[in-house]
Amino acid sequence: MIPSLRRSRLAAAALLALVSLAAQAQPNTPAPAAPTSPAPLIEPAAPPVTTAAASVPREEKAQPSAMTAELFYEVLMGELTARSGDPGSGYALVLDAARRSRDPKLFQRAVEIALQARSGDAALAASRAWKESLPQSRDARRFELQILIALNRISETVEPLKAELASTPQVERPFLMAIIARNYARATDKKLAVSVVEQALADDLKSPATGGAAWATVGRLRLAAGDAAGALEAARKGQEIDPSADGPAMLALELVDPALPEAEALVKRYLAGPKVLPEMRIAYARVLVEGRRYTDASAELAALTAARPELPEPWLLLGSLQTQARQDAAAETSLKRYVAMADTQPDAEARGRGQTQAFLLLAQLAERRKDFVGAEHWLSRIDSTEDLVGAQTRRAALLARQGKLPQARELVRALPERTEDDKKQKFMAEVQLLRDAKQYQAAYDMLSQASSAKPEDTDLIYDKAMVAEKLNRLDEMERLLRRLIELKPDNQNAYNALGYSLADRKIRLEEARTLIKKAVQLAPEDPFIADSLGWVEFRLGNTDEAMRILEAAYKRRPDPEIGAHLGEVLWAKGQRDRAMSIWKEAFLTDADNETLQETLKRLRVKL
Repeated sequence: MIPSLRRSRLAAAALLALVSLAAQAQPNTPAPAAPTSPAPLIEPAAPPVTTAAASVPREEKAQPSAMTAELFYEVLMGELTARSGDPGSGYALVLDAARRSRDPKLFQRAVEIALQARSGDAALAASRAWKESLPQSRDARRFELQILIALNRISETVEPLKAELASTPQVERPFLMAIIARNYARATDKKLAVSVVEQALADDLKSPATGGAAWATVGRLRLAAGDAAGALEAARKGQEIDPSADGPAMLALELVDPALPEAEALVKRYLAGPKVLPEMRIAYARVLVEGRRYTDASAELAALTAARPELPEPWLLLGSLQTQARQDAAAETSLKRYVAMADTQPDAEARGRGQTQAFLLLAQLAERRKDFVGAEHWLSRIDSTEDLVGAQTRRAALLARQGKLPQARELVRALPERTEDDKKQKFMAEVQLLRDAKQYQAAYDMLSQASSAKPEDTDLIYDKAMVAEKLNRLDEMERLLRRLIELKPDNQNAYNALGYSLADRKIRLEEARTLIKKAVQLAPEDPFIADSLGWVEFRLGNTDEAMRILEAAYKRRPDPEIGAHLGEVLWAKGQRDRAMSIWKEAFLTDADNETLQETLKRLRVKL
């Protein structure tokens, strides 16, 4: 966790100027984003001081003023000239006064005037004159570094950066490393930036005290340059030097991917250590969720809530996963723990979002057990206007579940449409109400009308295909899904839905397997796609392979539909007691699941 940092007053004034002067200095090179600080190192926050005192670096405050009447007049004329439309002359007067007085405030003002005039070379000259007059001034060196970076003159920053590193106390080095990575990542020639920083950090890269942070800095710059393998190598070297360092593990976490398995190994190695940041374990759990590795994510969060039960966010994440996995009792316990301690979250915005999510999930859990009064109680606690659509949509679903579909649709239609996203949410909520009520033709008509207006909206195409399947318009469903694949070739749901539909109907099974394997390739950790693959293998007669795939999918996600398929494969293999056990478990989770009901009816099984 990086503490707040004291910012020079130049930052705000020069924000836009730095971008412009960079473009001016390099006309054929895109200008980097404007830095958020005036130099690669900003000192840690100091005790509050007055505005006038804050503008003077601490190392230079003790100097007596050399301001004579003549110098005062020169500075005054410089300011008046700069403000009257002649910044070049004003800059020259102020810079001359700065040289004569050796006053750091005047040097800084000369830099500001040059930046305001969009003159990068003049700003650099002023910062170098400042450094020449006051060789020990870290502020002068910082301005020089930042301006050189903004001008894309990266090769000239090696020595100033080395000097800055040498003058930085050991305790401030982690802050310095983070800011170096951020600022040099803006360079246009990112490979050169990597080379320069590696040269400057040569000693730090070997030091046990700073090696972890230094290699993480190099790794981030390599990653910015598109060198993922080099970034992973930097993370590995940083962790070898200091296994408890956060930086290499954070970098490795950004690199977690099936194509780079070593990245996750580095993260796990850090998490197994004695000094683990809770934020790192939470971040890792989020990465696992994004990869649809829900069981692994739940295990990480369960470990974190056991070790640090006073932290609210892990309880919310764990409760969300448990709700998704239909572990309703555990989910309710986790979510209520979060609600009870949410007020301890310091970030008001995060706290508000978290509470809304918890209330919606608790309402969902109550709805599942048909406790509609309890569900309404949780929904009534949502007071955020930004979450009005989500809360009212859930209220509408409650009404529909109680047979009040017209009132539910009216409630959704009455919602305000402040944004296009609100409008789309309202539309999809009404379609879902119709689907849940099995009014498939009405849902199909709504989707058809919307698709006519937006024929390339892939969400509409997919939903329309799914409703067409419910209406037994299978040719139409296939046409729509193939159109979706044409528009969005990386949509795993389209391949999976089409392949599963063919497999379920026992037609074109080889083609079905090819489609589903493409979906697996796009989302290898998705248990529902694995379920489709297991199902098509069963249809092809590969019962043992089907059972292996479905066993693994059900273990990752004990969903009733996966349980229905696994039970049928077990039934076919003669393992009827185990099949009955799986089906009973699925029935307790969701007795209304259509696939489960159809399976039991077709096989004439009574639980």
